[in-house]
Amino acid sequence: MSASSRFVLRWGRWSLVCERRSLWLNVTFFALILLGSTVSLMLGRMQIGADAIWQTLNGQAPTRAIEHILIDIRLPRLLVTIGAGAALGASGAVFQSISRNPLGSPDVIGFTAGAATGALIWIIVFGGSGANVVLASLMGALLTGGVVYFLARKDGHVSAYRLVLTGIGIGAVLHAINALLLVKGHIDLAISANLWLAGSVDGRDWGHVWPLWLGLTVLIGPMLIGMRPLGWMEMGDDLAGPLGVPVEQVRRWMLLAALVLAGLATSATGPIAFVALAAPQLARRLTRAPTQPLIGAALFGACLLLGADLLTRIAPFDWTMPIGQVTGIIGGLYLSWLLLGNRL
Repeated sequence: MSASSRFVLRWGRWSLVCERRSLWLNVTFFALILLGSTVSLMLGRMQIGADAIWQTLNGQAPTRAIEHILIDIRLPRLLVTIGAGAALGASGAVFQSISRNPLGSPDVIGFTAGAATGALIWIIVFGGSGANVVLASLMGALLTGGVVYFLARKDGHVSAYRLVLTGIGIGAVLHAINALLLVKGHIDLAISANLWLAGSVDGRDWGHVWPLWLGLTVLIGPMLIGMRPLGWMEMGDDLAGPLGVPVEQVRRWMLLAALVLAGLATSATGPIAFVALAAPQLARRLTRAPTQPLIGAALFGACLLLGADLLTRIAPFDWTMPIGQVTGIIGGLYLSWLLLGNRL
């Protein structure tokens, strides 16, 4: 690629190389997020204009009712939607890079099922709810990731092939456990758990926002640094090792960071299909990047989930559709298109 198609920012011993096409596409994704956010804040039973939104965000709300609706109801929902989409997109980019497989997303190889198992155990077995569901879901994802990682180890290292197969196997077991919990649990608790499993951003509050955005703020920077050695590892561990890449250490910590992001997103919204699978692939196709574009995948994931949320809110005939089911339908159509076009 020619030097004119990229630019470099240097700061001491650090440098950032950015492709111009990737930069402009990321700016476009960001602009779409801003546009969708404005529409999202305006939609609802009470129509609120853009000027009232701007005044409220500046601390000069026209009325107390508008302030309550925007700050306590619509803004947390919006931030959870954007944050969960970004977390799933970034997590999917890391998983697909490590597994060297376009199907290597956390929802396909079992980690999202582990998060769901943790939440279901807390809801059905212990009758819990509220913020503790977030913690239980995150713990379920982390425990699942640990089990998959250690079962996939052979001779001191983890191969991409074994990681994907082990994850699919553990995911199948966890899906069966989840179904058993729903069948054997008390009917009221099972209904509550089933609503959580549908995936939704309705009724989200600031207690869901802070853990998700704290995780994004802390982890995105280190993950961005780790994407370069991951790109070398896509050529094979035998080639990355002589280049000075501590292969197992990079794989272990990047898996942990991606797992935490996937767990935080799932705990905030419930299981969301398709986003972690498709956002990295579509971002990579659009940017034509040689490796997984972490920032592009995060921004595109936020666009996808925000678009799905807006679609559920403007659906005709007052249909109420959980956002997780909408993304699942879109994901199934997308995979069918890939298979029919022999693109996968």
